[in-house]
Amino acid sequence: MAITAADVKKLRDATGAGMLDAKKALTEAEGDYEKAIELLRISGLAKAAKRTDREATNGIVVGRDGILIQFAAETDFVAKNAEFVGLGNQIVDAVAASGAKDLEAAKAAPLGSTTVQEAVQSLAATIGENLSLVNVVNYDGDTHLYLHRRASDLPPQVGVLVEYTGGDETLVHQVAMHIAAMNPVYVSRDEVPAEVVENERRIAEATAREEGKPEGAIPRIIEGRLGGFYKDVVLLDQPAVWEDKKTVGNVLKAAGVEIKRFARLAVGA
Repeated sequence: MAITAADVKKLRDATGAGMLDAKKALTEAEGDYEKAIELLRISGLAKAAKRTDREATNGIVVGRDGILIQFAAETDFVAKNAEFVGLGNQIVDAVAASGAKDLEAAKAAPLGSTTVQEAVQSLAATIGENLSLVNVVNYDGDTHLYLHRRASDLPPQVGVLVEYTGGDETLVHQVAMHIAAMNPVYVSRDEVPAEVVENERRIAEATAREEGKPEGAIPRIIEGRLGGFYKDVVLLDQPAVWEDKKTVGNVLKAAGVEIKRFARLAVGA
């Protein structure tokens, strides 16, 4: 059948393909519009696959209602692209609707007539950048979401989702901002794997001996350095950035708030 200019324009508008590519796809598909789209998707995805040597180190974080995702792109130009941001919001909706609890389940979640992963690949082909869904967090309990903009002209690029018990959401908001700034790894010391603690202990002892510290002082030095390690990685041990001379744990205990778990997602991480 004859391929008209209107047919080519319709396909270009739907796929973002160039005029010659659209016409070639329609010709190969013998005018079948859906088959032409499929051919372009196949061609476009192959093009996107060739770009995977370039890292998707930019992008956005998006969240709501106990869900937080990290959606990556290569450039900040794409990170603020309306289609890219829009797909990020659609992915959050798809995760909420499907109940997906991890990355692979989220990628397989239905999104319209396709899946999340297929939608990401399709947009990657259209935009011409390597795009990827990097992280997905979906909590069931009482949660608080904090999204932070690194630059005023970009969407949020750091996100914190906190699951908690207790009624002081204002305090939890302070904790979420603290997590965004201080980047703890664990909620409490109990969560730190024993092998990690033992390794830190071994390093502290070896360092003290290398420094020529007195043998009798080494146990105390080890415990002091372990305490410093905990302040770096454990939320409850960290000095609260909004409260002078108090730890996050002290402030939460006084308010009757317990942090059950948290996730911090940051573009580029």
